[in-house]
Amino acid sequence: MWWTATGCCRLYTTKEETTGYENTQTAMGKPVPLQQPVPRKQVKKSMIGTMSRVQRPGLASWLAPFLVSGSLLVTSGEVMAGGTETQATAGAQQQVQQKAAVAFHEREDVRLFIDEMVREQKMDRAYLEKLFKQIEPRERIVSIMERPAEKRMEWDRYRDIFITDARIKKGVEFWEKYADLLHAASIKYGVPPEVIVGIIGVETYFGRQSGGFRVVDSLATLGFNYPRRAKFFQKELRELLILSREQGFDPLSLTGSYAGAMGIPQFMPSSFRVYAVDFSGNGRSDIWNDPADAIGSVANYLSVHGWEQGKPVASRAHVKGNFEEGLTDGPSPKQTVGALQKYGWKPRNILAPGAKATGLRFNGKNGPEYWVTLKNFYVITRYNRSNLYAMAVYQLGQEVKQAYAHQPATSTQKAAETKSGSTTVSAKEADSKG
Repeated sequence: MWWTATGCCRLYTTKEETTGYENTQTAMGKPVPLQQPVPRKQVKKSMIGTMSRVQRPGLASWLAPFLVSGSLLVTSGEVMAGGTETQATAGAQQQVQQKAAVAFHEREDVRLFIDEMVREQKMDRAYLEKLFKQIEPRERIVSIMERPAEKRMEWDRYRDIFITDARIKKGVEFWEKYADLLHAASIKYGVPPEVIVGIIGVETYFGRQSGGFRVVDSLATLGFNYPRRAKFFQKELRELLILSREQGFDPLSLTGSYAGAMGIPQFMPSSFRVYAVDFSGNGRSDIWNDPADAIGSVANYLSVHGWEQGKPVASRAHVKGNFEEGLTDGPSPKQTVGALQKYGWKPRNILAPGAKATGLRFNGKNGPEYWVTLKNFYVITRYNRSNLYAMAVYQLGQEVKQAYAHQPATSTQKAAETKSGSTTVSAKEADSKG
């Protein structure tokens, strides 16, 4: 599977998977100082409380959360076929069962990891040994990782999950509440407010669903009990321990997704250390509880990955002739708009012929949808390498922007904000024209 270093937009479908999920703001893992360890059983319940029926997971049981960003853990890469996957899963489970006979903190691979942290990061051995005695590997996390749900999901169903009236309404409320912050981030980083809103809305329902797993448990489980991605998750566990030392909080206190993604924007520990910013100016980046830092960090992430200020993201297109010659699966723009037009692609919006572009097909409710996507669409996939994810972010952002613009104006700033970073027509408008 392909993984990015951000977090995950989650869909939990069984009661076991939602443990700590409806009570997620744990409150989005507010960091606790190192001298105050918090056992897993004492993690606070969410301030949010029970989700409404609309918000509560209700899809078929196979729609598990998949995507490391990355959340739904929407993955977009290698998926082993048929028997090969079954054999690999069985082999991994056998290894886990064999290791389970030994206490986690006494396992040889865990002790070697501790040795490495002591040797290379100069961490205290006694502290690490005490910490690892409190880590609780969870077999359920491995089970979730083995089910890449989005591979069996078409765009029409995926869209119905994220582009809903309820989510759009929450997005408008989020924009109204943090309009000044969104505007400031857009000015500083060149990323339009609707894209920031779209990412936060897809990732965590605007901070309401940030995950109830202890991050250290998730990373340790996947780092030592999930051989296929052990190297990646051990690296993230290492980053989490370094981050905890740098920030001065207890790693046992942080909650997040089953894959270890944290906070409102669902950053993996490595992403936090590189891209998280102190946008509130209080001397510390808190992506769990401070929307200012979450907004600024998302904008910074996209900016660093090449966001082109003022440039479009995507345009719905009509196709004819040899249009299939312009189709591709990946989001990386390797053609030009002009080349796609020669194949029979006609974007509904005016796009520069020389702009790098990709021709994508999505299976919508009313049949195939054809989209010309550009570099900024690709930048969104750097947050989560999935075309479905990027399109959901784009369309949710457009819908929220349109709905926000129709709210009674409260200031001249609001009017200016709705114009900043404009990309293209709304997803609903595009659909109505198709």
